[in-house]
Amino acid sequence: MTTEFGDTVGTIVDLFCGCGGFSLGAELAGFRSVAAIDIDPTLQSAYGRNFRTSNAFQADVTEIEASNWRHLIGSQRPDGVIGGPPCQGFSWIGKRQNDDTRNSLVHQFFRHVALLQPKFFIMENVEGLLHPDKVGVLNAALEAVPGRYTVLPPFVLNALDFGAATSRRRVVVIGYDPAEMSALSESDFRPCPPSKYTTVREAISDLPSPIAESADRKDFGWAKYPRTPEQQLPAYAQMMRRLPPSHIGHVEAIERNMAGMVSGVVRTRHSPEITRRYANIVGGKIDPITKSYKLEWDGQCPTLRAGTGAERGAFQAVRPLHPTKGRVITVREAARLQGFPDWFTFHPTKWHSFRMIGNSVSPLVSSGLLGRIASSLKLELAA
Repeated sequence: MTTEFGDTVGTIVDLFCGCGGFSLGAELAGFRSVAAIDIDPTLQSAYGRNFRTSNAFQADVTEIEASNWRHLIGSQRPDGVIGGPPCQGFSWIGKRQNDDTRNSLVHQFFRHVALLQPKFFIMENVEGLLHPDKVGVLNAALEAVPGRYTVLPPFVLNALDFGAATSRRRVVVIGYDPAEMSALSESDFRPCPPSKYTTVREAISDLPSPIAESADRKDFGWAKYPRTPEQQLPAYAQMMRRLPPSHIGHVEAIERNMAGMVSGVVRTRHSPEITRRYANIVGGKIDPITKSYKLEWDGQCPTLRAGTGAERGAFQAVRPLHPTKGRVITVREAARLQGFPDWFTFHPTKWHSFRMIGNSVSPLVSSGLLGRIASSLKLELAA
C-alpha cells in the first residue's frame, strides 16, 4: 500500500470537530489542522488518536474569546475555519425546536470566523437549516461575518456525488476573502456527476466477518482481511485501504493495517429469532419492529444516524442491516459507507463509534470541498 499526497497548502481550525471527519478531508487535501475544538471528550477522543500532530482541545466554543485563541494557537492566523455545529435543533427527524440552545452554535461558528479572520470558512449542517422556520437563525448568525468576505448562498450537497456509498444531504455555507483568494462560486464545489454511484458491494464486501467482543475494554476489535488479491478488490476498497500521510494516523493502527488487519469488526449480538427475522427481510425494505433498513448490494446506504449522547438519554440510532447476513452492520462497515479509510480508528465501544461516524462530515465530501479551496489558494500564491 502506498500514499500519494501533495505539499501543505494551508492551515485550518476545526470547530465542533468530533472525531475529525471534516479535518481528515482537509488533511488529505493538503491542509494541516492547528487546533480542533469539541466539548464532548468521548467524541473527540478519536481526534487525538488519529491526528497525532494536531492540537485537540476539549472546550466550550461559547466561552472562547480572542485571548483564548492567542493561548491556543499563538500569533498564527489560520487560513481556514471549518466546522459543523451540532444540528439536532434543525434536524428533520427531530422536533426542530426554535428554542433549542444548539441553534445558537451556528452563531458561535461565525463569531469565531470574525475572531480568527481566516482567508476562508466552510460550515456544514443539515438541510433543515434552510427550512423557512429556521433560515432566520442562519441569516442572523451571518451578520457576524466581516463585510470584506464574499459569502456564497447556502447550497445542498450529497455525499453520494463525492463517491461515498451513503446518501447524506447537507447544507454548506462557504465564505472567502477575495483579496486573498481567487473568485469562487457554488458551481466550483459541485463535483462532476459520477457515471454511477458507489455501491454497498464496492464499499464493504471485502471486509472481515464480525468477531466476538473482547473482554479487554480497550480493544478496538481487530480482524484479518479475507485473502483477496489487491487487484481483485473494488477501486473503492483499494482507496479505503490506502495508508495515510506520514503525519496522521495512529502508529499501532497503521502497523496493524500493514499486517493485513482492520479495526471496528466486533459483532452486535442478536437473539436467534431476531437473526432469522433480519435475514428474511427483503433488501431495500425496513424491519417493521426496529425500523432498520436492509441494505442491497447494488444499492446505496441511507443517511447514517448518530444517536444521542448520555446528556440526552444515550439513545442508539437505528443501524442498517447487512445485505445478506441477519445482523446490523459493523462499525467498520459504517465507516466504509461514510468514506473513512481503514487506518482510522474510532472507539472500543460500538455505541460511541457509531455516534462518531453518524455525526461526521464524510471525509470524501470534505476533501472535495477543501481540494477546490486549495486550488484557489494555490492560484493566488502563484500569481
